[in-house]
Amino acid sequence: MAYSSEPSSSISFTSSSHISNGSSPIPDTRPNLEIISLNKLSSNLEKLLSDSDSDYSDAEVVIEGIPVGIHRCILATRSKFFSDLFKKSKGCVEKDGKPKYIMSELLPYGNVGYDAFLVFLSYIYTGKLKSSPPEVSTCVDDGCLHDACRPAINFAVELTYAASVFLIPELVSLFQRRLLNFIDKALVEDVIPILVVAFHCQLQHISTRCIDRISRSNLDNVCLQKELPFEVFQIIKSIRNPEHEHTVESDEDALREKRIKSIHKALDCDDVELVKLILTESNITLNEAFALHYAVAYCNQEVAKQILDLNLADVNLRNARGYTVLHVAAMRREPSIIVSLLSKGAVAAEMTADGQSAVSICRRLTRPKDYNVKIERGQERNKDWMCIDVLEREIKRNPMVGDVSVCSSAVADDLHMKLLYLENRVAFARLLFPSEAKLAMEIAHAQTTSEFPGLLASKGSNGNLREMDLNETPSVQNKRLFSRMEALSRTVETGRRYFPHCSEVLDKFMEDDLPDLFFLEKGTPEEQEIKRTRFVELKEDVQRAFTKDKAELHRGLSSSMYSPTVRHGGKNKTRKYS
Repeated sequence: MAYSSEPSSSISFTSSSHISNGSSPIPDTRPNLEIISLNKLSSNLEKLLSDSDSDYSDAEVVIEGIPVGIHRCILATRSKFFSDLFKKSKGCVEKDGKPKYIMSELLPYGNVGYDAFLVFLSYIYTGKLKSSPPEVSTCVDDGCLHDACRPAINFAVELTYAASVFLIPELVSLFQRRLLNFIDKALVEDVIPILVVAFHCQLQHISTRCIDRISRSNLDNVCLQKELPFEVFQIIKSIRNPEHEHTVESDEDALREKRIKSIHKALDCDDVELVKLILTESNITLNEAFALHYAVAYCNQEVAKQILDLNLADVNLRNARGYTVLHVAAMRREPSIIVSLLSKGAVAAEMTADGQSAVSICRRLTRPKDYNVKIERGQERNKDWMCIDVLEREIKRNPMVGDVSVCSSAVADDLHMKLLYLENRVAFARLLFPSEAKLAMEIAHAQTTSEFPGLLASKGSNGNLREMDLNETPSVQNKRLFSRMEALSRTVETGRRYFPHCSEVLDKFMEDDLPDLFFLEKGTPEEQEIKRTRFVELKEDVQRAFTKDKAELHRGLSSSMYSPTVRHGGKNKTRKYS
Protein backbone atom coordinates (compact mmCIF):
# COMPACT_ATOMS: atom_id res chain seq x y z
CA MET A 1 0.00 0.00 0.00
CA ALA A 2 2.83 2.35 0.73
CA TYR A 3 3.98 2.06 -2.91
CA SER A 4 0.58 2.70 -4.48
CA SER A 5 0.55 5.12 -7.42
CA GLU A 6 -2.33 7.15 -5.93
CA PRO A 7 -1.34 10.66 -4.75
CA SER A 8 -2.56 10.18 -1.20
CA SER A 9 -0.44 7.08 -0.75
CA SER A 10 2.59 8.77 -2.20
CA ILE A 11 2.26 11.64 0.27
CA SER A 12 1.81 9.14 3.06
CA PHE A 13 5.04 7.44 2.07
CA THR A 14 7.18 10.57 1.73
CA SER A 15 5.95 11.98 5.01
CA SER A 16 6.72 8.92 7.11
CA SER A 17 8.95 9.49 10.12
CA HIS A 18 11.18 6.50 9.49
CA ILE A 19 11.83 4.04 6.73
CA SER A 20 12.40 0.34 7.15
CA ASN A 21 16.16 0.32 6.69
CA GLY A 22 16.67 2.57 9.73
CA SER A 23 18.00 5.59 7.84
CA SER A 24 17.36 9.19 8.99
CA PRO A 25 13.75 10.43 8.93
CA ILE A 26 12.44 12.25 5.89
CA PRO A 27 10.91 15.64 6.79
CA ASP A 28 7.25 16.33 6.16
CA THR A 29 7.09 18.45 2.99
CA ARG A 30 3.33 19.11 3.02
CA PRO A 31 3.54 22.55 4.67
CA ASN A 32 6.16 23.64 2.12
CA LEU A 33 3.99 22.36 -0.75
CA GLU A 34 1.01 24.27 0.60
CA ILE A 35 3.03 27.48 0.88
CA ILE A 36 4.39 27.07 -2.65
CA SER A 37 0.90 26.38 -3.99
CA LEU A 38 -0.61 29.36 -2.20
CA ASN A 39 2.17 31.67 -3.42
CA LYS A 40 1.66 30.44 -6.97
CA LEU A 41 -2.10 30.96 -6.69
CA SER A 42 -1.51 34.45 -5.32
CA SER A 43 0.85 35.30 -8.19
CA ASN A 44 -1.56 33.96 -10.79
CA LEU A 45 -4.45 35.98 -9.41
CA GLU A 46 -2.25 39.09 -9.33
CA LYS A 47 -1.85 38.76 -13.09
CA LEU A 48 -5.56 39.49 -13.42
CA LEU A 49 -4.75 43.01 -12.20
CA SER A 50 -1.35 43.55 -13.81
CA ASP A 51 -1.72 41.87 -17.21
CA SER A 52 -3.11 44.56 -19.49
CA ASP A 53 -2.96 42.32 -22.58
CA SER A 54 -5.66 39.97 -21.27
CA ASP A 55 -8.62 41.71 -19.67
CA TYR A 56 -11.01 39.19 -18.14
CA SER A 57 -12.81 41.67 -15.89
CA ASP A 58 -16.62 41.60 -15.92
CA ALA A 59 -17.33 44.95 -14.20
CA GLU A 60 -15.77 48.34 -13.53
CA VAL A 61 -15.38 50.67 -10.56
CA VAL A 62 -14.83 54.30 -11.55
CA ILE A 63 -12.55 56.24 -9.17
CA GLU A 64 -11.49 59.83 -9.79
CA GLY A 65 -12.79 59.43 -13.35
CA ILE A 66 -10.57 56.37 -13.99
CA PRO A 67 -12.23 52.97 -14.66
CA VAL A 68 -10.74 49.99 -12.81
CA GLY A 69 -11.61 46.50 -14.03
CA ILE A 70 -12.83 44.06 -11.37
CA HIS A 71 -13.85 40.41 -11.28
CA ARG A 72 -17.11 40.11 -9.41
CA CYS A 73 -16.69 36.44 -8.51
CA ILE A 74 -13.47 37.19 -6.60
CA LEU A 75 -14.76 40.30 -4.83
CA ALA A 76 -18.05 38.62 -3.90
CA THR A 77 -16.19 35.65 -2.43
CA ARG A 78 -13.80 37.81 -0.41
CA SER A 79 -16.18 40.56 0.74
CA LYS A 80 -19.75 40.37 2.02
CA PHE A 81 -20.20 44.01 0.99
CA PHE A 82 -19.52 43.24 -2.65
CA SER A 83 -21.49 39.99 -2.47
CA ASP A 84 -24.59 41.90 -1.35
CA LEU A 85 -23.91 44.70 -3.84
CA PHE A 86 -23.70 42.38 -6.84
CA LYS A 87 -26.82 40.47 -5.76
CA LYS A 88 -29.11 43.48 -5.47
CA SER A 89 -27.66 45.76 -8.15
CA LYS A 90 -26.26 45.36 -11.61
CA GLY A 91 -24.90 48.88 -11.68
CA CYS A 92 -25.10 51.03 -14.78
CA VAL A 93 -24.52 48.72 -17.76
CA GLU A 94 -22.22 50.19 -20.42
CA LYS A 95 -22.05 49.43 -24.16
CA ASP A 96 -19.59 46.59 -23.62
CA GLY A 97 -22.05 44.91 -21.27
CA LYS A 98 -19.98 45.47 -18.11
CA PRO A 99 -21.75 46.90 -15.05
CA LYS A 100 -20.16 50.12 -13.85
CA TYR A 101 -20.03 51.29 -10.23
CA ILE A 102 -19.06 54.77 -9.06
CA MET A 103 -16.78 54.70 -6.00
CA SER A 104 -18.26 57.86 -4.45
CA GLU A 105 -21.71 56.24 -4.57
CA LEU A 106 -20.48 53.12 -2.77
CA LEU A 107 -19.11 55.02 0.23
CA PRO A 108 -21.43 56.35 2.94
CA TYR A 109 -18.63 58.60 4.22
CA GLY A 110 -15.01 59.45 3.56
CA ASN A 111 -13.01 58.99 0.38
CA VAL A 112 -10.99 56.20 -1.23
CA GLY A 113 -8.66 57.36 -4.00
CA TYR A 114 -7.53 55.52 -7.10
CA ASP A 115 -4.11 54.46 -5.76
CA ALA A 116 -5.49 53.34 -2.39
CA PHE A 117 -8.16 51.24 -4.12
CA LEU A 118 -5.53 49.50 -6.27
CA VAL A 119 -3.60 48.51 -3.13
CA PHE A 120 -6.84 47.33 -1.51
CA LEU A 121 -7.80 45.39 -4.65
CA SER A 122 -4.38 43.74 -4.78
CA TYR A 123 -4.89 42.47 -1.23
CA ILE A 124 -8.34 41.11 -2.11
CA TYR A 125 -6.93 39.16 -5.05
CA THR A 126 -3.60 37.94 -3.62
CA GLY A 127 -3.97 37.97 0.17
CA LYS A 128 -0.78 40.04 0.33
CA LEU A 129 -0.59 43.71 1.25
CA LYS A 130 1.61 45.73 -1.08
CA SER A 131 3.76 48.49 0.32
CA SER A 132 2.35 51.99 0.02
CA PRO A 133 3.45 53.65 -3.26
CA PRO A 134 5.87 56.48 -2.33
CA GLU A 135 4.44 58.78 -4.99
CA VAL A 136 1.14 58.98 -3.07
CA SER A 137 2.15 58.19 0.52
CA THR A 138 5.09 60.57 0.99
CA CYS A 139 5.53 64.32 0.60
CA VAL A 140 7.99 66.40 -1.44
CA ASP A 141 9.76 67.93 1.56
CA ASP A 142 13.37 66.66 1.48
CA GLY A 143 13.71 67.15 5.23
CA CYS A 144 10.68 65.00 6.09
CA LEU A 145 11.10 61.45 7.39
CA HIS A 146 7.74 60.55 5.81
CA ASP A 147 6.73 58.77 9.00
CA ALA A 148 3.73 61.01 9.74
CA CYS A 149 3.37 63.60 6.99
CA ARG A 150 -0.12 64.30 5.67
CA PRO A 151 0.11 62.16 2.48
CA ALA A 152 1.19 59.14 4.56
CA ILE A 153 -1.72 59.68 6.94
CA ASN A 154 -4.25 60.30 4.16
CA PHE A 155 -3.24 57.11 2.34
CA ALA A 156 -3.60 55.03 5.50
CA VAL A 157 -6.95 56.72 6.24
CA GLU A 158 -8.23 55.88 2.74
CA LEU A 159 -7.23 52.23 3.10
CA THR A 160 -8.87 52.11 6.53
CA TYR A 161 -12.09 53.48 5.03
CA ALA A 162 -11.95 50.89 2.25
CA ALA A 163 -11.26 47.99 4.63
CA SER A 164 -14.07 49.09 6.96
CA VAL A 165 -16.76 49.87 4.36
CA PHE A 166 -15.97 46.80 2.25
CA LEU A 167 -15.89 44.57 5.35
CA ILE A 168 -12.33 43.22 5.42
CA PRO A 169 -11.73 43.05 9.21
CA GLU A 170 -8.11 41.85 9.11
CA LEU A 171 -7.15 44.93 7.08
CA VAL A 172 -8.99 47.18 9.51
CA SER A 173 -6.94 45.68 12.34
CA LEU A 174 -3.66 46.21 10.48
CA PHE A 175 -4.34 49.84 9.60
CA GLN A 176 -5.65 50.54 13.07
CA ARG A 177 -2.13 49.80 14.33
CA ARG A 178 -0.63 52.12 11.71
CA LEU A 179 -3.01 54.94 12.60
CA LEU A 180 -2.18 54.52 16.29
CA ASN A 181 1.48 54.99 15.47
CA PHE A 182 0.72 58.23 13.61
CA ILE A 183 -1.15 59.92 16.47
CA ASP A 184 1.80 60.96 18.63
CA LYS A 185 4.14 61.81 15.75
CA ALA A 186 1.84 63.82 13.50
CA LEU A 187 1.09 67.52 13.64
CA VAL A 188 -2.04 67.96 15.71
CA GLU A 189 -3.95 69.25 12.64
CA ASP A 190 -3.14 65.97 10.90
CA VAL A 191 -4.69 63.98 13.75
CA ILE A 192 -8.12 65.28 12.70
CA PRO A 193 -8.53 62.96 9.64
CA ILE A 194 -7.45 60.03 11.83
CA LEU A 195 -10.13 60.92 14.37
CA VAL A 196 -12.77 61.27 11.64
CA VAL A 197 -12.05 57.81 10.20
CA ALA A 198 -11.92 56.31 13.70
CA PHE A 199 -15.33 57.80 14.48
CA HIS A 200 -16.98 56.52 11.30
CA CYS A 201 -15.33 53.09 11.48
CA GLN A 202 -16.03 52.80 15.24
CA LEU A 203 -12.38 52.34 16.19
CA GLN A 204 -12.80 53.22 19.84
CA HIS A 205 -9.18 52.95 20.96
CA ILE A 206 -7.99 55.25 18.18
CA SER A 207 -10.81 57.72 18.88
CA THR A 208 -9.85 57.91 22.55
CA ARG A 209 -6.18 58.52 21.76
CA CYS A 210 -6.99 61.19 19.16
CA ILE A 211 -9.44 62.98 21.45
CA ASP A 212 -6.85 63.05 24.22
CA ARG A 213 -4.18 64.50 21.89
CA ILE A 214 -6.48 67.15 20.42
CA SER A 215 -7.99 68.10 23.78
CA ARG A 216 -4.53 68.94 25.11
CA SER A 217 -3.57 70.93 22.02
CA ASN A 218 -4.05 74.61 21.25
CA LEU A 219 -6.32 74.01 18.27
CA ASP A 220 -9.22 76.43 18.68
CA ASN A 221 -12.82 75.28 19.00
CA VAL A 222 -13.81 77.08 15.79
CA CYS A 223 -11.49 74.83 13.77
CA LEU A 224 -12.64 71.69 15.57
CA GLN A 225 -16.31 72.53 15.14
CA LYS A 226 -15.81 72.99 11.40
CA GLU A 227 -13.81 69.82 10.80
CA LEU A 228 -15.05 67.22 13.30
CA PRO A 229 -18.38 65.38 13.62
CA PHE A 230 -20.68 67.16 16.06
CA GLU A 231 -20.64 64.36 18.65
CA VAL A 232 -16.83 64.27 18.69
CA PHE A 233 -16.55 68.04 18.99
CA GLN A 234 -18.92 68.04 21.97
CA ILE A 235 -16.76 65.44 23.75
CA ILE A 236 -13.60 67.49 23.23
CA LYS A 237 -15.36 70.65 24.31
CA SER A 238 -16.56 69.04 27.54
CA ILE A 239 -13.05 67.71 28.27
CA ARG A 240 -11.52 71.14 27.78
CA ASN A 241 -14.07 72.91 29.95
CA PRO A 242 -15.97 70.37 32.09
CA GLU A 243 -17.57 73.07 34.23
CA HIS A 244 -18.68 75.23 31.31
CA GLU A 245 -22.36 74.92 32.15
CA HIS A 246 -21.75 76.31 35.62
CA THR A 247 -19.53 79.19 34.47
CA VAL A 248 -21.20 82.58 34.36
CA GLU A 249 -19.74 84.80 31.63
CA SER A 250 -19.84 88.55 31.93
CA ASP A 251 -22.27 90.35 29.65
CA GLU A 252 -19.35 91.97 27.85
CA ASP A 253 -17.62 88.65 27.14
CA ALA A 254 -20.87 87.05 26.01
CA LEU A 255 -21.59 89.95 23.64
CA ARG A 256 -18.06 89.83 22.22
CA GLU A 257 -18.32 86.07 21.62
CA LYS A 258 -21.71 86.56 19.95
CA ARG A 259 -20.34 89.19 17.55
CA ILE A 260 -17.34 87.03 16.63
CA LYS A 261 -19.71 84.18 15.79
CA SER A 262 -21.85 86.60 13.77
CA ILE A 263 -18.81 87.55 11.69
CA HIS A 264 -17.99 83.89 11.07
CA LYS A 265 -21.59 83.13 10.07
CA ALA A 266 -21.60 86.10 7.69
CA LEU A 267 -18.41 84.77 6.12
CA ASP A 268 -20.00 81.34 5.77
CA CYS A 269 -22.79 83.03 3.82
CA ASP A 270 -20.27 84.92 1.62
CA ASP A 271 -21.81 88.15 2.92
CA VAL A 272 -18.94 90.63 3.16
CA GLU A 273 -21.36 93.56 3.42
CA LEU A 274 -22.81 92.07 6.61
CA VAL A 275 -19.29 91.71 8.00
CA LYS A 276 -18.67 95.40 7.34
CA LEU A 277 -21.97 96.28 9.04
CA ILE A 278 -21.07 94.24 12.16
CA LEU A 279 -17.69 96.00 12.33
CA THR A 280 -19.38 99.40 12.02
CA GLU A 281 -21.99 98.77 14.71
CA SER A 282 -19.64 97.20 17.27
CA ASN A 283 -16.18 97.68 18.68
CA ILE A 284 -15.06 94.22 17.49
CA THR A 285 -12.21 94.05 14.95
CA LEU A 286 -11.27 91.56 12.24
CA ASN A 287 -8.13 90.73 14.20
CA GLU A 288 -10.08 89.91 17.36
CA ALA A 289 -12.31 87.56 15.37
CA PHE A 290 -9.34 86.13 13.43
CA ALA A 291 -11.63 86.77 10.50
CA LEU A 292 -8.88 86.67 7.86
CA HIS A 293 -7.62 83.33 9.16
CA TYR A 294 -11.21 82.03 9.04
CA ALA A 295 -11.92 83.35 5.52
CA VAL A 296 -8.68 81.94 4.10
CA ALA A 297 -9.32 78.53 5.69
CA TYR A 298 -13.02 78.00 5.02
CA CYS A 299 -14.48 80.56 2.59
CA ASN A 300 -14.65 81.04 -1.15
CA GLN A 301 -11.39 82.51 -2.42
CA GLU A 302 -13.17 85.62 -3.69
CA VAL A 303 -14.59 86.23 -0.21
CA ALA A 304 -11.13 85.83 1.30
CA LYS A 305 -9.75 88.40 -1.17
CA GLN A 306 -12.56 90.84 -0.37
CA ILE A 307 -11.85 90.62 3.37
CA LEU A 308 -8.16 91.12 2.63
CA ASP A 309 -8.93 94.17 0.46
CA LEU A 310 -10.69 95.85 3.39
CA ASN A 311 -7.17 96.48 4.74
CA LEU A 312 -8.50 96.11 8.28
CA ALA A 313 -6.69 92.89 9.23
CA ASP A 314 -3.03 92.19 10.04
CA VAL A 315 -1.80 89.65 7.44
CA ASN A 316 1.00 88.54 9.79
CA LEU A 317 -1.24 88.10 12.85
CA ARG A 318 -0.79 84.78 14.62
CA ASN A 319 -3.71 82.70 15.83
CA ALA A 320 -3.84 80.55 19.00
CA ARG A 321 -1.88 77.87 17.15
CA GLY A 322 0.86 80.37 16.32
CA TYR A 323 0.07 80.35 12.58
CA THR A 324 -0.02 83.45 10.40
CA VAL A 325 -2.65 83.83 7.70
CA LEU A 326 -0.06 82.73 5.13
CA HIS A 327 0.53 79.50 7.06
CA VAL A 328 -3.21 78.82 6.92
CA ALA A 329 -3.27 79.63 3.19
CA ALA A 330 -0.39 77.19 2.67
CA MET A 331 -2.52 74.46 4.24
CA ARG A 332 -5.31 75.24 1.79
CA ARG A 333 -2.91 75.39 -1.18
CA GLU A 334 -4.83 77.95 -3.23
CA PRO A 335 -2.23 79.96 -5.23
CA SER A 336 -4.44 83.00 -5.84
CA ILE A 337 -4.94 83.48 -2.07
CA ILE A 338 -1.21 83.05 -1.41
CA VAL A 339 -0.31 85.63 -4.07
CA SER A 340 -2.90 88.06 -2.66
CA LEU A 341 -1.47 87.73 0.85
CA LEU A 342 2.10 88.23 -0.36
CA SER A 343 1.07 91.34 -2.27
CA LYS A 344 -0.41 92.71 0.97
CA GLY A 345 2.79 92.25 2.93
CA ALA A 346 2.60 88.69 4.27
CA VAL A 347 6.11 87.48 5.20
CA ALA A 348 6.93 84.16 3.53
CA ALA A 349 9.85 83.43 5.89
CA GLU A 350 7.74 83.58 9.08
CA MET A 351 8.11 80.31 11.02
CA THR A 352 5.62 78.36 13.10
CA ALA A 353 6.47 77.27 16.64
CA ASP A 354 7.71 73.91 15.34
CA GLY A 355 9.97 75.48 12.71
CA GLN A 356 7.84 75.35 9.57
CA SER A 357 7.56 78.06 6.97
CA ALA A 358 4.65 78.42 4.57
CA VAL A 359 6.58 76.65 1.80
CA SER A 360 7.56 73.72 4.05
CA ILE A 361 3.90 73.38 5.07
CA CYS A 362 2.97 73.19 1.36
CA ARG A 363 5.70 70.66 0.67
CA ARG A 364 4.63 68.39 3.54
CA LEU A 365 1.07 68.37 2.22
CA THR A 366 2.00 67.68 -1.42
CA ARG A 367 2.46 64.23 -2.92
CA PRO A 368 5.22 63.56 -5.48
CA LYS A 369 2.52 62.31 -7.87
CA ASP A 370 0.90 65.75 -7.86
CA TYR A 371 4.11 67.81 -7.76
CA ASN A 372 6.01 65.93 -10.46
CA VAL A 373 3.15 65.52 -12.92
CA LYS A 374 4.29 66.07 -16.51
CA ILE A 375 2.83 69.17 -18.13
CA GLU A 376 2.17 69.30 -21.85
CA ARG A 377 2.75 72.53 -23.75
CA GLY A 378 -0.10 74.94 -23.13
CA GLN A 379 -1.37 72.98 -20.15
CA GLU A 380 -1.70 74.71 -16.77
CA ARG A 381 0.43 73.70 -13.81
CA ASN A 382 -1.46 72.18 -10.90
CA LYS A 383 -2.10 74.20 -7.77
CA ASP A 384 0.31 72.23 -5.55
CA TRP A 385 3.29 73.02 -7.76
CA MET A 386 2.26 76.64 -8.18
CA CYS A 387 1.93 77.28 -4.43
CA ILE A 388 5.38 75.88 -3.73
CA ASP A 389 6.94 77.73 -6.65
CA VAL A 390 5.39 81.10 -5.66
CA LEU A 391 6.52 80.79 -2.02
CA GLU A 392 10.05 79.68 -2.93
CA ARG A 393 10.43 82.60 -5.35
CA GLU A 394 9.20 85.01 -2.68
CA ILE A 395 11.73 83.72 -0.14
CA LYS A 396 14.55 84.12 -2.69
CA ARG A 397 13.36 87.63 -3.51
CA ASN A 398 12.93 88.69 0.12
CA PRO A 399 14.87 86.26 2.38
CA MET A 400 13.85 87.86 5.67
CA VAL A 401 14.42 85.48 8.58
CA GLY A 402 11.42 84.86 10.79
CA ASP A 403 11.61 85.80 14.45
CA VAL A 404 12.04 82.68 16.54
CA SER A 405 11.30 84.57 19.75
CA VAL A 406 7.61 84.87 18.87
CA CYS A 407 7.20 81.20 19.70
CA SER A 408 5.54 80.22 22.92
CA SER A 409 7.82 79.74 25.92
CA ALA A 410 6.67 76.15 26.03
CA VAL A 411 7.92 74.61 22.78
CA ALA A 412 5.05 73.42 20.57
CA ASP A 413 3.71 69.96 21.28
CA ASP A 414 4.40 68.85 17.70
CA LEU A 415 8.12 69.51 18.09
CA HIS A 416 8.16 67.24 21.15
CA MET A 417 6.33 64.52 19.21
CA LYS A 418 8.86 64.65 16.38
CA LEU A 419 11.75 64.62 18.81
CA LEU A 420 10.24 61.71 20.71
CA TYR A 421 9.94 59.65 17.51
CA LEU A 422 13.57 60.36 16.57
CA GLU A 423 14.76 59.63 20.10
CA ASN A 424 12.94 56.29 20.09
CA ARG A 425 14.23 55.28 16.67
CA VAL A 426 17.85 56.03 17.55
CA ALA A 427 17.40 54.32 20.91
CA PHE A 428 16.19 51.09 19.25
CA ALA A 429 19.06 51.27 16.76
CA ARG A 430 21.53 51.53 19.64
CA LEU A 431 19.86 48.62 21.38
CA LEU A 432 19.80 46.28 18.36
CA PHE A 433 23.15 47.13 16.71
CA PRO A 434 25.10 49.44 19.05
CA SER A 435 28.39 49.62 17.12
CA GLU A 436 26.73 50.58 13.86
CA ALA A 437 24.45 53.13 15.57
CA LYS A 438 27.43 54.68 17.32
CA LEU A 439 29.26 55.00 14.01
CA ALA A 440 26.22 56.63 12.37
CA MET A 441 25.98 59.10 15.26
CA GLU A 442 29.66 59.99 14.96
CA ILE A 443 29.40 60.60 11.22
CA ALA A 444 26.32 62.76 11.81
CA HIS A 445 28.16 64.66 14.58
CA ALA A 446 25.32 63.74 16.90
CA GLN A 447 27.69 63.36 19.84
CA THR A 448 27.78 67.16 20.13
CA THR A 449 24.19 67.18 21.37
CA SER A 450 22.88 65.97 24.71
CA GLU A 451 22.38 62.25 25.29
CA PHE A 452 19.52 60.63 23.41
CA PRO A 453 17.28 59.10 26.07
CA GLY A 454 14.39 57.70 24.02
CA LEU A 455 12.79 54.53 25.27
CA LEU A 456 16.03 53.43 26.91
CA ALA A 457 16.18 56.28 29.36
CA SER A 458 15.58 55.58 33.00
CA LYS A 459 13.05 57.63 34.90
CA GLY A 460 14.35 60.99 35.93
CA SER A 461 16.92 61.09 33.13
CA ASN A 462 18.53 64.42 32.46
CA GLY A 463 17.55 64.05 28.82
CA ASN A 464 13.84 64.46 29.47
CA LEU A 465 12.36 66.59 26.70
CA ARG A 466 9.90 68.23 29.07
CA GLU A 467 12.56 69.52 31.46
CA MET A 468 13.09 73.28 31.29
CA ASP A 469 15.93 75.43 32.48
CA LEU A 470 14.32 78.45 34.11
CA ASN A 471 17.35 80.55 33.16
CA GLU A 472 16.94 79.61 29.50
CA THR A 473 15.00 82.00 27.26
CA PRO A 474 12.36 80.56 24.90
CA SER A 475 14.43 81.36 21.80
CA VAL A 476 17.53 79.69 23.27
CA GLN A 477 15.51 76.62 24.25
CA ASN A 478 14.00 76.41 20.77
CA LYS A 479 17.44 76.60 19.15
CA ARG A 480 18.74 73.89 21.46
CA LEU A 481 15.85 71.54 20.66
CA PHE A 482 16.02 72.24 16.93
CA SER A 483 19.77 71.51 17.02
CA ARG A 484 19.07 68.25 18.78
CA MET A 485 16.38 67.31 16.27
CA GLU A 486 18.71 68.04 13.34
CA ALA A 487 21.41 65.81 14.86
CA LEU A 488 18.93 62.99 15.34
CA SER A 489 17.66 63.40 11.78
CA ARG A 490 21.21 63.25 10.43
CA THR A 491 21.81 60.07 12.44
CA VAL A 492 18.72 58.39 10.97
CA GLU A 493 19.60 59.46 7.41
CA THR A 494 23.20 58.28 7.85
CA GLY A 495 21.92 54.90 8.98
CA ARG A 496 19.65 54.71 5.94
CA ARG A 497 22.57 55.53 3.67
CA TYR A 498 25.07 53.00 4.98
CA PHE A 499 22.80 50.34 6.53
CA PRO A 500 19.76 50.37 4.21
CA HIS A 501 18.49 46.89 5.07
CA CYS A 502 18.70 47.46 8.82
CA SER A 503 16.97 50.80 8.40
CA GLU A 504 14.20 49.20 6.36
CA VAL A 505 13.52 46.71 9.16
CA LEU A 506 13.53 49.51 11.75
CA ASP A 507 11.20 51.65 9.64
CA LYS A 508 8.69 48.83 9.46
CA PHE A 509 9.01 48.21 13.19
CA MET A 510 8.43 51.87 14.04
CA GLU A 511 5.44 51.92 11.71
CA ASP A 512 3.68 48.69 12.63
CA ASP A 513 4.99 47.24 15.90
CA LEU A 514 6.04 50.13 18.14
CA PRO A 515 2.59 50.73 19.69
CA ASP A 516 2.39 47.05 20.67
CA LEU A 517 5.97 46.70 21.96
CA PHE A 518 6.25 50.07 23.68
CA PHE A 519 5.75 48.40 27.07
CA LEU A 520 6.94 44.80 26.98
CA GLU A 521 5.75 44.15 30.54
CA LYS A 522 2.23 45.54 30.11
CA GLY A 523 -0.89 43.45 29.49
CA THR A 524 -1.85 39.87 30.27
CA PRO A 525 0.83 37.15 30.51
CA GLU A 526 -0.20 35.93 27.04
CA GLU A 527 0.11 39.44 25.57
CA GLN A 528 3.51 39.91 27.23
CA GLU A 529 4.71 36.63 25.76
CA ILE A 530 3.54 37.65 22.27
CA LYS A 531 5.35 41.00 22.60
CA ARG A 532 8.57 39.35 23.76
CA THR A 533 8.38 36.84 20.89
CA ARG A 534 7.89 39.65 18.37
CA PHE A 535 10.83 41.54 19.86
CA VAL A 536 13.07 38.49 19.47
CA GLU A 537 11.88 38.16 15.86
CA LEU A 538 12.74 41.81 15.29
CA LYS A 539 16.29 41.28 16.57
CA GLU A 540 16.65 38.31 14.23
CA ASP A 541 15.35 40.38 11.31
CA VAL A 542 17.85 43.13 12.07
CA GLN A 543 20.71 40.65 12.35
CA ARG A 544 19.85 39.19 8.94
CA ALA A 545 19.58 42.68 7.51
CA PHE A 546 22.94 43.68 8.96
CA THR A 547 24.54 40.55 7.53
CA LYS A 548 23.12 41.53 4.14
CA ASP A 549 24.47 45.08 4.49
CA LYS A 550 27.87 43.74 5.50
CA ALA A 551 27.96 41.33 2.53
CA GLU A 552 27.14 44.15 0.12
CA LEU A 553 29.86 46.29 1.69
CA HIS A 554 32.48 43.56 1.21
CA ARG A 555 31.37 43.00 -2.39
CA GLY A 556 31.72 46.71 -3.02
CA LEU A 557 35.19 46.81 -1.52
CA SER A 558 36.29 43.72 -3.45
CA SER A 559 35.07 45.09 -6.76
CA SER A 560 36.80 48.41 -6.10
CA MET A 561 40.09 46.63 -5.43
CA TYR A 562 39.99 44.86 -8.80
CA SER A 563 38.42 47.71 -10.75
CA PRO A 564 39.80 50.92 -9.26
CA THR A 565 38.83 53.05 -12.26
CA VAL A 566 35.21 51.93 -12.32
CA ARG A 567 32.84 54.01 -10.19
CA HIS A 568 29.63 52.62 -8.73
CA GLY A 569 27.52 55.14 -6.81
CA GLY A 570 26.32 52.86 -4.06
CA LYS A 571 29.76 51.24 -3.61
CA ASN A 572 31.60 54.53 -3.25
CA LYS A 573 29.29 55.50 -0.46
CA THR A 574 29.83 52.33 1.54
CA ARG A 575 33.61 52.74 1.10
CA LYS A 576 33.41 55.60 3.59
CA TYR A 577 33.01 53.04 6.33
CA SER A 578 36.45 51.48 5.75
